[in-house]
Amino acid sequence: MVTTVFRNFSLYLAVWQVSSSLAQDPKGLGSSTSRLQIHVPQTLHKPDGYKHQEALFGFSPYGGSIAQNVYYSNSEFCESDEDTHAGYPEREKDDQDNMAPWPTPFILMVDRGGCSFVQKVRNAQKAGAAGVIIADNQCLCSDSECIRTSNKEDPSAVLGCQSSEPIMADDGSGRDISIPSFLMFKVDAAKIKDEVKENHMVQVEMGWSIPSPDDRVEYELWFYPSNVNSKEFMKTWAPLAKALDYHAKFTPHMFIYDGLKSHCQNDGGENMCYNLCTNQGRYCSTDPDDDLESGISGADVVTESLRRICIWEHYGDEDGIGEKFWKYNEEFLSRCDTPTYFMNSDCVNDAFKQAKIDKDVIERCMHDSGGVTGDTTNQKLSDALETQTKQGIVVLPTAFVNTVPLRGALSASSVFNAICAGFLDGTQPDICLACAGCPNTVECVANNGCSSGIYAKVARGKQGVSKRLFAFSLLSVCIVFGAAGYWHWKRTQEDMREQVRGILAEYMPLEGGDEDEATNPMEFANKRGGLASLIS
Repeated sequence: MVTTVFRNFSLYLAVWQVSSSLAQDPKGLGSSTSRLQIHVPQTLHKPDGYKHQEALFGFSPYGGSIAQNVYYSNSEFCESDEDTHAGYPEREKDDQDNMAPWPTPFILMVDRGGCSFVQKVRNAQKAGAAGVIIADNQCLCSDSECIRTSNKEDPSAVLGCQSSEPIMADDGSGRDISIPSFLMFKVDAAKIKDEVKENHMVQVEMGWSIPSPDDRVEYELWFYPSNVNSKEFMKTWAPLAKALDYHAKFTPHMFIYDGLKSHCQNDGGENMCYNLCTNQGRYCSTDPDDDLESGISGADVVTESLRRICIWEHYGDEDGIGEKFWKYNEEFLSRCDTPTYFMNSDCVNDAFKQAKIDKDVIERCMHDSGGVTGDTTNQKLSDALETQTKQGIVVLPTAFVNTVPLRGALSASSVFNAICAGFLDGTQPDICLACAGCPNTVECVANNGCSSGIYAKVARGKQGVSKRLFAFSLLSVCIVFGAAGYWHWKRTQEDMREQVRGILAEYMPLEGGDEDEATNPMEFANKRGGLASLIS
């Protein structure tokens, strides 16, 4: 009974935290760097593009764009077997009067409502769409033009409005989505619908960018030690962080729940959330194995989170690379990431030893910040709570590159490519030129380049040649051409001498000279200062 009660409370804690974060940041995770533009017809083009909401799921090709024709399904697209032969613009029909399917690649527009955003995009992905635009079906209460236009279209309808922009949130099943999607506001989406219903083609561009302020990219990761979806990234990222070196500055953040706002501490200062929280209900985490009576507890996760905050502060914050931080994560995951050893002091100390971390420094940091026992405030955990509230963290794990949240499943390749897209042109480190876009980024970094296929050729082309090799090659070319030029000049000199000697021997009069001179008609041509000086 106790276990069931606290499982439900753990779920409530998670849901409350998410709703609280969305209230702090109604637009989702940070500011959008995506762009939505209509290129055809030109009459719908806007210099600054169209306002929209980007989905918090799916894959966004940062640094790239998708520009394709739009097809409108004229449905909510909630079924997995939606008809791809319907919709607008109309296509040619076969002998059975069936229209041709939407020609790939294409961007699909579907109406909002009927099912979750994730389900719509998944069905569109199955239908072959390269991207999805969901047309909103409600006006913002602040958008008088939308409300006025909607009333004009259907004066008898009772129209509601939404007070804030909708959020394209993940319903918990969106990890299989590999295409991007936007939600377009009602008035703007109606313009596209009107065009395609008249069988006019509309071309839309969905674009994404990473701000490039300087030659050093800053990236962050929000996670917690027991988060399943971040473990693979934590195991594989260390060599990439080292390869990026000082060109990229990393900052890890530990995600915890605010126990006070979740009422885990009552008016008498008692912890009402059992072993989900530390500090008498102040700092909490969900139970990773859903067993409050044994195994890893939420309080264990909070304690390990504080430990990693201190490790980064002492062994990573200064250089922004944190080799010892990554080494500790690697050792902890391989040695201690089980219910038996998660909070085993010997196992943790062994991970410290392998990572060459002074355990006394870390334990003192944890204690001096306020510890995890008693009805006291821990300053480092309170700072973490404040930061995650300001950034509106909702989905875990979440990575930021130059303050831009990365959408979709977290992987070493997606984060690496986003980081490489965040450099100013001409400032990318060599490892980005060699491996950005490579199918297996981890392998590419290990080999300092893609080992095979088209990406290997691209990578080698991007790497170019070293300055030393270029200088040597240039000098060799100069020597070869210089030698060839000198040889040609000498050959020309000899040919001209032979021609002059032949002319003199045939036409020079042999009169008025000494006998010796007369017997040598070539002497004139051989004298210094004579005609020979004209050609030598």
